[in-house]
Parts: sequence; structure tokens; C-alpha cells
Amino acid sequence: MNAMTISQLARSAEVGVETVRYYQRRGLLPDPRPHRTGLRGTRHYGPDEARRLRFIRSAQAAGFTLEEIAELLRLDSTGDRPRARELARGRIAALDERIAELRKARRSLARLAEECTAGENGPCPIIASFEGSAERCRSREHPTP
Repeated sequence: MNAMTISQLARSAEVGVETVRYYQRRGLLPDPRPHRTGLRGTRHYGPDEARRLRFIRSAQAAGFTLEEIAELLRLDSTGDRPRARELARGRIAALDERIAELRKARRSLARLAEECTAGENGPCPIIASFEGSAERCRSREHPTP
């Protein structure tokens, strides 16, 4: 048996011990007791828990919420592939939307950087643009009557 302590399990997935405990409290990872593994004292984890922890981290990196990850784990045990595909397609749509937002932000910043190199006099267009954005945000939060 390749038993791991909680710190070894955490290290194997490049997370902290508290992250493992948090996932256990959320029901994403089992909380093995020494009596389950036959080892006394320290809780021990095996390859299944390590795989599950890596899955959780990968799903988070793809943008899934912990609630969605919990659902994916439940779906895996029931074999409900249509629902899993639905969740994946929803995540893809959200990522596509975020990519479009980031491309727009990149184009704007590239334009501002170009304007910044065009002249040495006056305020920096980059700083002026961000200051203007901050002012517009503040005016939306506190409109004048």
C-alpha cells in the first residue's frame, strides 16, 4: 500500500494541507480515518485520493467552481455523460467570453502604449485613460442628483 500522509498528499498536488482539509470539509475529498486504512494515528491517503485531488485542481484551472466540481464528481459515479458535457460546454462558453474580453483589453492597451510612444509632452495616455476609467466607475457608484 502506498499510503501518504496529508502533507505528502498535498505536496503531490502542489497545494497546502489546509486546502486538502478544506476540500474534505466540502465533501470533495474523503476524510480517511486511521481505522479505515489499518494504520494507527496519522490519517493516510492512497492513489485514488491523489488522483481526485489532481482532478479538482485541474478542473479549477479550467474555471469550474467547487460546486460544479462536486457535481462532476457525482456525475462520474453515475455515468451521466450528457450532463457532464453540458457543464463542459457551459465552461467553454464562459471561457470564450472571457477570452473575448481579454482580447479587447489587450487591443485597448496596445493602442494606449502606441499613443504613449507617439509624444513626450502632456499626460501619459495610459495613466490618463485609467484615471478616466476610475472616474467613470466612481460616478456610476455615486451619481449626482
